[in-house]
Amino acid sequence: LVKELFAEFEGIVFCMALGIVVRVIAPYLKDKYQDPAIVVVDEAARFAISTLSGHEGGANKLAYAVANSIGAQAIVTTASETNKKIIVGLGCRKGAKKEDIKRAITEGLKMRGLSLDEVMCIATVEIKKNETGLKEACVELGVPLTFVPCYKIANFGGKYQKSDFVKKKIGLNGVSEPCALLAGRRAKLILPKTVICGVTIAIAREDCT
Repeated sequence: LVKELFAEFEGIVFCMALGIVVRVIAPYLKDKYQDPAIVVVDEAARFAISTLSGHEGGANKLAYAVANSIGAQAIVTTASETNKKIIVGLGCRKGAKKEDIKRAITEGLKMRGLSLDEVMCIATVEIKKNETGLKEACVELGVPLTFVPCYKIANFGGKYQKSDFVKKKIGLNGVSEPCALLAGRRAKLILPKTVICGVTIAIAREDCT
């Protein structure tokens, strides 16, 4: 079956242990330009792992798309991806349109002279896991979507703009800025909370030096 799948499809998603997948596909591997994109999802649907043909074959983008669709975390280890240091924190109203979200992200990046290629992830609060417009926007932009647990935001001691409105709505002091800061390592804000098309974004950069 795997031999037939390799010949017919450009991308394959396995839902099983990574070790099993490696052993199953090994006899059919050729090179990164011919092999299909392989993504492995663990049985608990927590991770979508880009396993084969990550950059050239599109497994990285497939991993992001799968992760965004099921609320999992994309695992990508290619050098071009791990060097990305920009995090876009995002807050939006319920039912926000994907077009508005995409515009907010791209225009916010332009305000700091950045491009989508530099974005490590879009980060938002976990209660937005079922927002279709948000997930579709991230898939179309080709960037991973990360959900920050509410308790991490509630316990976050870093400095950020607090909002009485957000506090009243979801019981947290903010979303975009704390999510941008919490989703990275030693991240620092380079664009404070900004509203574009009704979507609130903040941009942070990892400082791993």
